[in-house]
Amino acid sequence: MPLDIGQLEGWVGGASWALARVSGLMLVAPVLGNTTIPMRIRVGLTVVLTLVLAPLAPLGIQPLSAQGVEVLAQQVLIGAALGFVLKLIFEAVSYAGQFVSQAMSLGFAEVVNPSLGGSVPVLSQFYMMLVTLLFLVMNGHLQLIDLLADSFRTLPVGTDGIGAGGLWGVLTFATHLFSGAVRVALPALTALLVVNFGFGAISRSAPSMNLFAVGFPITICLGMVAVWLALRGLPGAFDALQTAAWETMRQLVGGSRP
Repeated sequence: MPLDIGQLEGWVGGASWALARVSGLMLVAPVLGNTTIPMRIRVGLTVVLTLVLAPLAPLGIQPLSAQGVEVLAQQVLIGAALGFVLKLIFEAVSYAGQFVSQAMSLGFAEVVNPSLGGSVPVLSQFYMMLVTLLFLVMNGHLQLIDLLADSFRTLPVGTDGIGAGGLWGVLTFATHLFSGAVRVALPALTALLVVNFGFGAISRSAPSMNLFAVGFPITICLGMVAVWLALRGLPGAFDALQTAAWETMRQLVGGSRP
C-alpha cells in the first residue's frame, strides 16, 4: 500500500505532540522523573507513554511549520506545569523536615539529595522517602498517567495551551508549599516547643546549669520521639496535599473533579 506524505506527517505530528507533553511531565514530575532513576528507564518509560498516547493527539497540524513549533512548545509547557504542581507537595514535605530539623537542633546533619543536586537535612530526606512510598502505595503514579491521558481530551493539542490563567493557578497553588510544610511539621514542632518552654523554666530556676551541654542531647532524643509519634499523621496530611494537587491539575487542563 503506497504511503501518503501527508498521512506520514500526521503520524509524526501526533507522536511529536504526545512526546512533547510526556517529556515536559517527565522532566519535572517527582518519582517518575526522579534523577535517581537510570536514564534508560526514564527514556524507555517516555517512549512507551508516547506510543500509547499518540493516537489521542490530532493529526491536522504539520509539525515542521511555524505553528507546529508553537504547538510543540505549548505541549512541553503543559506537561511541565502538571509535573511542577505535583512536585510542590513533595517539596512541602521536604520543607517540613527542615522545620523539624532546625527545631530539634539537627539541622547540621545533612545528606546529598541527587534529585536536587545539593544537600538537605536528614529528616527532609527521610520524609521524602516516606511520601514517595505513600505516593506509590496510593497509586499516585497511575493517577498521574491517567490525568495525562485525559488531558488530551479536556485540553486538546493547539496553540492556546494553558494560558495566563493556568499559569496563575500554578503560582496560586505554590502557596501550599509553606502551609503544607507547617501542616506536616506542626505536631513535632508543638512537642518541641513544649520542650523548649521547659528548658526556659529550668534556665530561670538554675542559671548556673549549662543548658547547652544538657539540653542538646535531650532535645535530639525527645525530638526523635516526637517525630516518631507524629508519623501517624503524615499519611493524612500528605493525602490532603495530594487531593489539592489533583484538583489544581484537573483545573489546569480543563477537567473536572470526578
